[in-house]
Amino acid sequence: MKKAFLLCGLLAISISLSSFDGFKPAPAKVSLQSGPSVLEIGGALKQALEQGTAKSSDQLSAVNGFFGNAAVKILFPPEAQKAESTLRRLGMNKLCDNVILSLNRAAESAAKEAKPIFIAAIKKMTLKDVSDILMGQKDAATQYFKRTTTAELAAKFKPVIKVNLDKVGATKYYGTAASEYNKLPFVKHMNPDISDYATQKTIDGLFLEIAKEELNIRQNLTARSTPLMQKVFTFAQKATK
Repeated sequence: MKKAFLLCGLLAISISLSSFDGFKPAPAKVSLQSGPSVLEIGGALKQALEQGTAKSSDQLSAVNGFFGNAAVKILFPPEAQKAESTLRRLGMNKLCDNVILSLNRAAESAAKEAKPIFIAAIKKMTLKDVSDILMGQKDAATQYFKRTTTAELAAKFKPVIKVNLDKVGATKYYGTAASEYNKLPFVKHMNPDISDYATQKTIDGLFLEIAKEELNIRQNLTARSTPLMQKVFTFAQKATK
């Protein structure tokens, strides 16, 4: 019943309000007893999405944000892992370790560029996007960002990653690893260009962290940092049960 009420309320004014950017958060003092208004829903979603994307970007762009996080740490590409094993058996552990460290350092530098892209995507949200995210699956916001920002993130990240791969030595180290491996007889040659792979893994890691933060906000009251977020997400949690 609550879910139907919430969806009907959103649809009823979708003709007159089409842009999420037009929403203004409700005052800080909100009543947790009544159902949220559409403006409150829009404001809460904006707060939650800004909180989630900012936190994820900040965590991953810190030193060891990628390298120290096993869930997103960038390793050799799958097609190059046989080469890595061979090189390590030949005593080239340091070379392989340098490749991995430099890939992750480049990703950490690129992650700093993500915030403005996510903020722009939030401003373009429609009421349908708001409704679908609030009442949708546990990763609905993450999926929205994937649809709307992946191409822009790739375009923004790749040159940053390329510069940082060169700066921290990843291009050199990976190129050397590929060259050493390609000298071996009867092996399938490695592609020495690593920038496309590093770009995609950076984007994958970012969305993984955003999905974790989205789930945290949906499930944990303490993760909702404002009274408005607490009101709207508590209501949505109850409405979807």
